[in-house]
Amino acid sequence: MEGGVEAVAGPPRLSDTEKFRLEREETASAEATDRDGETLSGTTHPSLAPVLAQLAGGPDGGGARGSVQLVDRATGKVERTEASFGGDDTLKDEGPVRTTLDADWQAAAERALGEADGKNASLVALRIDDGEILAVANSPATGFNRAVSGTYAPGSTWKIVTSAALLLKGAVAPDDVVDCPQYLTVGKRFQNVETSEHPGATFRKDFTESCNTAFISLRGRLGDGELGEVAKKHFGVGQTWHVGVPSYDGSVPVPRDATEKAASMIGQGRVQANPLIMASVTATAVSGTFHQPSLVGGTENETTTVPLPPEVVTQLRTLMRATVTEGTARVLAGLPGDIGAKTGTAEVSDEQDNNGWLVAYRGNVAVACVVEEGVTGGGSAGPVIASLLSAVPES
Repeated sequence: MEGGVEAVAGPPRLSDTEKFRLEREETASAEATDRDGETLSGTTHPSLAPVLAQLAGGPDGGGARGSVQLVDRATGKVERTEASFGGDDTLKDEGPVRTTLDADWQAAAERALGEADGKNASLVALRIDDGEILAVANSPATGFNRAVSGTYAPGSTWKIVTSAALLLKGAVAPDDVVDCPQYLTVGKRFQNVETSEHPGATFRKDFTESCNTAFISLRGRLGDGELGEVAKKHFGVGQTWHVGVPSYDGSVPVPRDATEKAASMIGQGRVQANPLIMASVTATAVSGTFHQPSLVGGTENETTTVPLPPEVVTQLRTLMRATVTEGTARVLAGLPGDIGAKTGTAEVSDEQDNNGWLVAYRGNVAVACVVEEGVTGGGSAGPVIASLLSAVPES
């Protein structure tokens, strides 16, 4: 085997009556269980169908097995098999793959996406203390695993990272006055989406009300590449993750100009993430320590990060808690437990409505949800997360 393909001695020779056929084996998904040994399948948990297919490829997500066959043109009979590819036979030998998933969380996550009103949406829930993934859900359930492999502008949920960068540097304090005008021009006109304007607002209010212009006004207090450096150094964003299935691990490029730097402060421009990344960002913010997310045990970890200082963690938790009690995430205010959150609204294009985001923590769990064209985070992703957290006990 070389790179998952059985090598053949020289190019296959076709007669005039033969043709190639690429054949995918029917056993395209791994047998898997949740963390407690309960069987998981794409039938009982539809969102897991593409995930289980990826698990069939082994630790690196090589995908389903298949083969290259030579077929008689007239009869359709397979004359011989020239090569096989993909998959991992060791999975068959070792029995079901035990994942980190929790069947109850997974079922609740899939039901919760019903609150997205038929829009494309996805969410991830993971444990804060070790990064183990409890649920991965997508709507529609089959097809692309956007929760883990998708690429989205994270919008204002990224203000968690921006706030961390500012607080780490001592560039702002929660009670500092940072005006929140309705508009601010930096090469182009930026405006607030989830709030209007708040003259004389504190940084705390700017965070809880998700004031874009206030955050953009602080851009000069960070170096051009500093936001990306903080994201990578403390949150693991942009490093190589080994989750257990193929994943997108985020990108925060150095801004090319002042406009792009302004956009990056609010999770726009070329900043890219997905629900897996933002659930991990949330977990890191409220614990201080990055843990590489994992879907199966024993995955390789080549990330290197530095913990956040305790005082910064305390400030971030306080800001996120206030966003639930008095800010844009009040949709979660009636739920039991110590809950903190951050909403996000991310521009896509002039032809599409904004994507809606919400990230939250409760107990030892961090969650993140994006609803494509959901318009606002609190109004679209908010009900999804509220449904999820209402359905499972605090852990």
